[in-house]
Amino acid sequence: MKEDNAILSKLPERQLLDNDLYKFTMMWFIMTHFPDAIVRYEFVDRKNHKYPAGLGRILKKRIETFKNIKLSKQHRDAFQKKCSYLPNLFFDFLEGYRLDPTEVSIFQENDGRLRVNIEGYWYRTVLWEIILMSEISEINNLMSGEKPTISLIDRHERNIKKATLLKMNAVQCVDFGTRRRESFANQKSVISDFMMYGGDYFIGTSNVLFGIEHGIKIIGTYAHEVISGVAALFGYSHANKHMMEKWVETFGGNLGIALTDTFGLDAFLADFDAKYARLFDGVRHDSGDPKKFADKVIEHYKKLGIDPMSKTIVFSDGLNIDTAIELAEYCRGKIKVSFGIGTHLTNDIPGITPLNIVIKLFMINGKPVIKLSDVEGKHVGDSETIIVVKKMINYKPL
Repeated sequence: MKEDNAILSKLPERQLLDNDLYKFTMMWFIMTHFPDAIVRYEFVDRKNHKYPAGLGRILKKRIETFKNIKLSKQHRDAFQKKCSYLPNLFFDFLEGYRLDPTEVSIFQENDGRLRVNIEGYWYRTVLWEIILMSEISEINNLMSGEKPTISLIDRHERNIKKATLLKMNAVQCVDFGTRRRESFANQKSVISDFMMYGGDYFIGTSNVLFGIEHGIKIIGTYAHEVISGVAALFGYSHANKHMMEKWVETFGGNLGIALTDTFGLDAFLADFDAKYARLFDGVRHDSGDPKKFADKVIEHYKKLGIDPMSKTIVFSDGLNIDTAIELAEYCRGKIKVSFGIGTHLTNDIPGITPLNIVIKLFMINGKPVIKLSDVEGKHVGDSETIIVVKKMINYKPL
């Protein structure tokens, strides 16, 4: 159809490394420990957004072209140089890896709601999450009829103001904005502006491609999905401990930021004993009251005889510049901090409404997979399993 081709022609050529680092680190982790695991992911729109008619059809056409994407030798060498903790075997595999669009099923309801499932071997399907979310976001922006109400020059001015504020307040920031970006071009522009005006306080990006192209640090460890998957396979009582042990076994002392809220902070801290608290460089906050979180983490380190100022909290829950500055001031002198900021960097454009979307792991080897955040409303997965696990681990929101 002409209309479909008009939209597709406006999209940039997709590259394999236009993805977040943690998807690749988890890929190797999964290959190492769970090479036979079969999984299903599901797309969730938290606001039940009604997508423009035909978006699902265009998305199918778009991802069909991804089966020909491959890692270039140049990108392989650059990625390997920046992330030498990943073994040569992984990069050999990645050079031969091809995305398989048949792993993805897409259906759009008559009312506009979008259904997306991903099924297959875990190590193969793990890369789809960020790819699909960023594509859905950009295609939706092209089709929605919404238009930016400010010029490109004004966008740059907004980026400059944000970067300057962070620098003036000595707040370290990382771009976490790939998944819900307004567009590929806008994320690229944001990173360029923050590099120029954020100084040493813009410390990197989660996006591997942009990290390579801009010569900045690529940052990321792991996400909820691997903790949830490990829990479904090995039990929920000490899921975080099982996960951390396997992560350390895989990467040694590298990639040492632990995610805390897959089953609530209390369950995490119960497993975050002196061994892991010393092995890991710090923790990441992704739900719940961030100040309460900081207080509990700082107190936990003190109880273990660890100086909190030797550790880091990475805040990453729906941040903007003002909240990052406020949290940095709250934690100053208590514990080191940095901030992973996503949508507020790459899709903060007047006239454009950002999507509130996620893709979550729902099944592994026929077993339901769940996530309990530190906020009741952000739980994901089978409702009966959620009820059982909450009782099992004595779950309490932060």
